[in-house]
Amino acid sequence: MKCSLRSCWEASVLFWLGLLIHCGEARVLTEVQAGPLYRVVDTPLSISCNTSGFSSESIPKEFQFRIKKPANPDFEINIISTDDEKFSYAVYAQRVRAKTITLTHVSPNSILFEIQSLQKNDEGEYDCAVVNKESTYDGVYSVSTIVKVIDNSLSVSSPGPTSLSYNEGDDLTLICQASSNTVQHTHLALTWYLHKDNEDNARPIISLDRDLTVSPGQGFDERYKAGLIRLDKMGETTYTLKMAELELSDQGRVYCQAQEWIQDPDRSWYCIIQKDSEKTTLNVKAREVAPDTLSLVVRISAQETALQEGQELSLSCSVDTQNLEERFFSVAWLRGNVELARIGPTGILSVGPQYSVREKEGELRAARVGNRDYRLILQPVRTEDQGEYLCRAWPQDRDQNGAFTQGAAQDSSSQLISISATESGLTIEMQDTVSVNEGDRLNLICKVDGVKGQLSVTWQRKSESTAQFASVSLSQDGVMEKEGDFVNRKVRAMRPAADSFTLELDEVTPLDSGEYECAVSEWKSNSKTNSKSQTATVTVVPAESLVKLSLISRNNNVTVGDNVELMCRVRGPRMPITLTWSRQRDQPTLDNILTLYSDGAISWSGDQHRYQLKVQNKVNEVIHSLLINGASHREAGRYQCRVSVFLQNVNKKVPPSHPLAVMVHNRVSKLALTSPKTLTADINTDIEIKCSVTSERSVSSRYAVTWLFQQQAEEKVIVSSDRDALITFGPWMEQQHRQRISLRRTKGPRFELTIQQTQISDKGSYICKVVEWLPDPHGDWYQLSPVARTTLLTVTEPANDLRLDAKEQQQLVAREGDKVELKCNIISGASNPSFFYKVSWLYTGQSSLVINVTLLELDHTGLLRYPDNQALRDLQGRLHLTRPSQSSFLLGIQRAHESDSGTYQCLVDQYQLDREGHWQQKLSDSAGPIMLTVNVAEKNLSVVRNEQEWNVSRAFTIPCQITKQSSSESEFQVTWFWKKDSEAEQQPIFTAYRNSTLQDRRVAPISVSWVEEGCSGKVRIFNC
Repeated sequence: MKCSLRSCWEASVLFWLGLLIHCGEARVLTEVQAGPLYRVVDTPLSISCNTSGFSSESIPKEFQFRIKKPANPDFEINIISTDDEKFSYAVYAQRVRAKTITLTHVSPNSILFEIQSLQKNDEGEYDCAVVNKESTYDGVYSVSTIVKVIDNSLSVSSPGPTSLSYNEGDDLTLICQASSNTVQHTHLALTWYLHKDNEDNARPIISLDRDLTVSPGQGFDERYKAGLIRLDKMGETTYTLKMAELELSDQGRVYCQAQEWIQDPDRSWYCIIQKDSEKTTLNVKAREVAPDTLSLVVRISAQETALQEGQELSLSCSVDTQNLEERFFSVAWLRGNVELARIGPTGILSVGPQYSVREKEGELRAARVGNRDYRLILQPVRTEDQGEYLCRAWPQDRDQNGAFTQGAAQDSSSQLISISATESGLTIEMQDTVSVNEGDRLNLICKVDGVKGQLSVTWQRKSESTAQFASVSLSQDGVMEKEGDFVNRKVRAMRPAADSFTLELDEVTPLDSGEYECAVSEWKSNSKTNSKSQTATVTVVPAESLVKLSLISRNNNVTVGDNVELMCRVRGPRMPITLTWSRQRDQPTLDNILTLYSDGAISWSGDQHRYQLKVQNKVNEVIHSLLINGASHREAGRYQCRVSVFLQNVNKKVPPSHPLAVMVHNRVSKLALTSPKTLTADINTDIEIKCSVTSERSVSSRYAVTWLFQQQAEEKVIVSSDRDALITFGPWMEQQHRQRISLRRTKGPRFELTIQQTQISDKGSYICKVVEWLPDPHGDWYQLSPVARTTLLTVTEPANDLRLDAKEQQQLVAREGDKVELKCNIISGASNPSFFYKVSWLYTGQSSLVINVTLLELDHTGLLRYPDNQALRDLQGRLHLTRPSQSSFLLGIQRAHESDSGTYQCLVDQYQLDREGHWQQKLSDSAGPIMLTVNVAEKNLSVVRNEQEWNVSRAFTIPCQITKQSSSESEFQVTWFWKKDSEAEQQPIFTAYRNSTLQDRRVAPISVSWVEEGCSGKVRIFNC
C-alpha cells in the first residue's frame, strides 16, 4: 500500500506529538468546530479554525483545508490554502478560482472556511492544518471535523386564496403548514411576515421559535398583549395566525416563513434551511365608527314569536342614547352565542359564516330602517332557527383622521322564538358520524322524502379548528356554486337520484374535520316554501396514524462478505410517501443511507455503493428491501426505516420502525501453525526458532506475527511484525537485547526468530502468535482470531571447572640481565567462548614492605593496567604480558635484576555476560607460587693497561681496551682520569655512561669515541 509523503510525515509528527502531549502540555493547540455537522445541500457551509501557542501571535499563520471522502477515507484531497494558489486538486480548483470556496483570515491565528453552495459529494471529513514555520514541533497542528450533507425536506405552504379583502375591524385567520422529513432531530421555528407595498423589507408579525416560545414583532407587541394577535400551533404541521380587529396598516402581502434548526455537537443551534410560503395579498377597507356614549339602551322585538316552518321571522333592534343623530353604532343579532349578521356604523352588512349561504340565497336580510331602528328578516325559517335571540350594539368613535375606536358592547334582553314544523312532509336523513382517511375522498349522502316541489341543496362545513367558511350549493336548476375554502378544492355537489343529494370532497385533511350541514330547500314558483337541514360529524383520520411500519430481516447476523436483506414493511392505504433508510453506529446520531421520494427519485448520502433498493408491491403492504451486497464492518449498526406521508405539500412523519441491529462478524480462522515444542541451545550460541503456517492460505491473506517470551507466567512481547512486515520491538526490550534479536519471514510463510549469543536468562517459553488479515469488500483489512504455538527453550552451559596447571610451588633461577618468562596456563574451562578472563600477577619481594602486591592485571575486557607503586616502578617498566593461546598467559621480565628476586603468583577470574549485558564473575583460581632467584653475574672484567708517551703538541688518542666481561648482556660506564706529576690525586677527564650519555668533566676540548673490536664483541676499545 502506497502512502503520500505527507501521510508518512504526519505519522511521524503525530507520534512525537503524542509523546509531547503525554509527557507534558503541548505548546501549540489547533481547534476546529466539533462534528458531525449536518448541513443541507445547496446551502452555505462555514467552518471556523484557530490556533494558539506559536512564539509570535501577531504574525498571520498559513492554513490548509483538505477532505477525506467516504468513498476513499484514506485519501486526502487538497481543497484550499491561504498561501498557495496551486494547492487545490482539480476537483475543487474551479470552485476555488470562482471564489465559491474561500478561506479567509479572521485574525492572525484564525480563519473561516466557506462553501457558498454545498454539493452532495462535499460530504466527508474536513482537515484544518496550520503550517508550522518554526524549527520545532510542539503540539497539535492538524484537526478534523465531519460534515454530513443531507437533503432539503422542508415544506412550507399557506392554503387558501392568494388575495383577501376585509373591512377595518374585521377578524383575519390564516393557516400555514410546515413540515420536514429530516431524519436527524431538528426543531422548526415559524414566523408570519407582513410586507407592505411602500417598504423594502417585510416586518415580522408574530413568531414561534424553536423552543415553542411566542414573541410579537416590532409594532405588533401592544396588540399581542391585548390578545388581538395570536399564533397557534395545531398538531404537528399547522400554524394559525389570528388577527382580530384588522387595521388599515395591516394591508400588504402576508406570508409565513419556516426555519429548520439543528443542534451541533458544541450545543449551539444552527439554522440549516429556511423557506417561505406563497404570499397572500391582504386588502383592508376603512369604515367609519360612531362616538361612544355613557348611556346606551338596546331593545329587541319580534313581530311574531311563534312561527311555523317556512314563515318569516322579523327581529327589530332599537338603540337609544343622547345626541343619537350625531353618533354611530354597530348592531348585531345573535342566536345564543352565534352571530347571524352585523350592520356597521356606515351601514355595511356582514354575515356570520354559518349564515352566509342563506344571506346569499336571500333567506337572510338586514338593514338600518331609521336613526335608531335596525331590522333582520329570516325567511323561510327552519325548525333549527328557534331559540333565544338578542341584539348587541357598540358605540363607535371617529377621530379627525377617520380612525375608529370601538366602545363597550351593550346587549338587549333576550327574545324567545319558537318554530313548529309544517305539514309539508319534507324530511332529511343523513348519517350522524362519518370517518374518512386523510387523502381519501369524503362522500356524504343526504336522503330526502316527502318532496312536493323543486329542491335545492347547500352543503356547509362548520370546522372546529378554523374560522374559514366553506360551502357548496346545487340550485333547483342543477347549477353548482362554491364559496370560501371550497373555491380552490376538488369538491362536487350532485343529485344522483330524486331522493338523494351527495357531497364529494377529494384529498381531505384533518382540517376538514368538523360538522357538515346539508340544507335542502323546497321551491314553488321560484319561491322558497320550506327548508330542512341535517348535520353530520366528519372525522378525518390523520395519514400518519394509518401507516404502520415493521422492519425484519432473515439474516442480520452475518460474516464479512455475506449479503444482507432488510425488509421494511409499509402497511396502510396507498398514498404518496417518502421513505428513508438510516443507520446508527457508535455515535448517538443517525446517518442517512438513502431517501426514496414519492415521485420515485432516490437521494443517496455519502458512500453507499454497497447498498441496493428493491420494492415489492403486495395486496396489503409494500415491502421496501435494503440489500447490502458484501457486508463489512462499515455496514454494521442499528438500522431503521422511516416514512413520512406527503399530502397537500406537507410531510407527516409516521412513527419509525423499531431499530434492527446488523452484526458483522469476522470469518472463523482456519489458520494452522507448526513449531518445535522444545529446543536446546548452548550458552553463547545462536538459536533459531521457526514457526510455519501449514494451512491453506487465501491469495489475499496477510499475516502479522508476534513473538512473546513467557517466564514465570508473565508474557512479554519480544518483537512483532505487522501485516505489512513492519517490525517493532517490545517496550521492555533494551537496546543491547535488540541487537541480538532478529525476525525473518520466508516463503510458506515461515517466521524465524533468531537469538544470537544465547544467555542463561534466555531460557523459557517462546510463543509464536500469528494473526491472519483479510480484505473486506471495501478493501479495508480485518483480522481473524489469533493462533499461537509455544516452544520451550532450554539453554545449557558447560561444566564450570576453572583450573590452572601448576598448583605446587616452582623454583626458577636466572642470571642478572637475562630475560625471564613466567607461565600461567588454564587447563580446564577456557575453551568455552562465552567465558572471559581477568589475569593478575602478584609479587612478594625480598623486602618486608612488598607483600602480595599486584604488578599488573589484564581484565576480562582486554584492558591492561599497572597499579601505581613507586617501589616497583622499575620492575613494571620491564614487564611484558602476552597471551599466545586461549588458555596461556606469559609474563616476561626484561633484563632481570637481582632485586627482581621474589615470589610471583598468577590469579585468574572467570567472567560471563548475563541477559541484561552485565558482567558476572563466575569462578576464580590461582596458580602455585613461582620463586624467582636472580644471581649476580661473576666479576670477570679485564682492561689492557699500557704506558706510552706522546707529543702533546698535537691531538692524541688514548685507547681503553676491555678484553673480558662478566656477561654478554653487560653494559659499561667508562671514565678517563689524568694526574699531573705535581698532584697527588687523579682528576676525571670524561665519562661515557651506559645509556650513551657523554659528560665532559674538563674545560679543555677533548673528543671521545668507542668502538667494539674483537670476536663476538668480547673485546671493546674506547679511544680518548
